[in-house]
Amino acid sequence: MKILFQGDSITDNYSDHSDPHFMGAGYPRYASEAIAARHPATEFEFLNYGIGGNQTSDLVSRWKTDCIDIQPDLVSILIGVNDVWHRSDTKNWLPHEKFLENYRFLLEEIKAKTKAKIMILEPFLIDVPDKAFFREDLDFKIDIVRALAREYADIYIPLDGVFAAACVTDEMTLWAQDGVHPTSNGARLIGRHYADAFDKLFFSLK
Repeated sequence: MKILFQGDSITDNYSDHSDPHFMGAGYPRYASEAIAARHPATEFEFLNYGIGGNQTSDLVSRWKTDCIDIQPDLVSILIGVNDVWHRSDTKNWLPHEKFLENYRFLLEEIKAKTKAKIMILEPFLIDVPDKAFFREDLDFKIDIVRALAREYADIYIPLDGVFAAACVTDEMTLWAQDGVHPTSNGARLIGRHYADAFDKLFFSLK
């Protein structure tokens, strides 16, 4: 069973771009370890194709080689925060229509050209003081991702809500010191939710 992790630096997290089987130090590591441990009778191939700094437009550019040609059984996507962050200095935000167009392209291609199940992970922000204003744009893009998930996803992980709940009982910096890149605790939290979501899909993937 071939599982493809796609996204930006949150997915990448010191992976090896010359060897996508190396999971790096982020949530793909913890998710893949948990999935393999929970389903020892199944042979898995885990592939990390996250690339730091990527936006939705970058995924569009590399989608054929880095998703469609791979023909995964499951593809997970965590993307969106850089579409906001890379424009935060000027607040010349990417139009919501373009974000929607980019993300819909990825999902349409999966549906049309693979048999993969789709897991969408919600972009998130932990509201540290210097990035709280990202919400001016990010919240709209989260709403777009949620709407697309209702249309395309086989399963959805609401990470913005997951981290909001986690920050009620623990300091925000326990999960992501800069508000965007998870600490090891944050990566483990995502990995656990990922593995739980995978379990719900497992029998339909076999």
